[in-house]
Amino acid sequence: MSVARIASAFQFCPGSRLLGMRPPADLAPSLQSRCFNLLLRQLPFKQQLASAEAVQAHVQKLALQPASFEPPNLGGGVEVTLTKMGGWPVYYTAPSSGHEGCNHVMFLHGGGYINEIVPAHWRFVGQMTRKARVVCVVPIYPLAPRATAKDVVPKTAELLRMLLEDAGPAKVTVVGNSAGAGLALAACQWLRYRGHRQPHRMVLISPAADASVGRPEQVEIAARDPIQDIPGIIEAGRLYAGELDVGHPFVSPLNGAFRSLAPMTIFSGTRDLLYPDSVDLSERARAVGVPVELHLLRDQPHNYALMPTPEGRQARALILRAVA
Repeated sequence: MSVARIASAFQFCPGSRLLGMRPPADLAPSLQSRCFNLLLRQLPFKQQLASAEAVQAHVQKLALQPASFEPPNLGGGVEVTLTKMGGWPVYYTAPSSGHEGCNHVMFLHGGGYINEIVPAHWRFVGQMTRKARVVCVVPIYPLAPRATAKDVVPKTAELLRMLLEDAGPAKVTVVGNSAGAGLALAACQWLRYRGHRQPHRMVLISPAADASVGRPEQVEIAARDPIQDIPGIIEAGRLYAGELDVGHPFVSPLNGAFRSLAPMTIFSGTRDLLYPDSVDLSERARAVGVPVELHLLRDQPHNYALMPTPEGRQARALILRAVA
């Protein structure tokens, strides 16, 4: 895979070792993964998060030249349909051989709430559709600062509520990466608070669960993270929060309630400066009886589950089994 294709695929994505915590009991990272970490450092992701000014300049550029959200060619065996729900574009992907009796996935993309869905996300959607034989629902939610958490979270939750109703007995899984994983968690908390049905499971890939990024140990982890930096994540969170405090559960769902939420499968790596929040998230959910699988891999970066490495392929295989 070329540097240009990687840059296109992963674009800007905001949210190591946690001090005082025993390292995860896993094998050393693969050679391919170690090389990929070095390559990520040569790409502009971290520079785009180096300061509030860098994020503001990035947002202004996107306002003048919005990125396309249209899916690329997802390959054979996948049908794509576009509709609008509540003013949002919503894509449906389904196996072209027929989707009677298929389970459903709502996929919520990452990008720090300020970046559009990118080709890597669409390839993963295509893979889930083709290999797990599921119908994927992909809302193209509006981005900050034009839209903020006060509107995005309830509307996403309402789309999920309608999907759960329409799916009937079929299994519905919510899959999100990074900011999309934070949005997935906040939407499920919104449903629970109002007494609505939960999905079958949440799959949270490197979840952005706390926009404050306020842990002292995250400074040390940030130096090892090849993709993210703290000032930019804080600024993106501020833009997404709008009139809300960044600690509000819509923005930082780690501060929300966890009782009676759907079971969770969480993927994170110790080169991800957000990974301490994944550890806390799993502990808080388990404390109130929510089943959690935490896949924490040593020296893996943010969003490793979507990357072209052995560890990424293993994570995707687990996700395909979870959603099928």
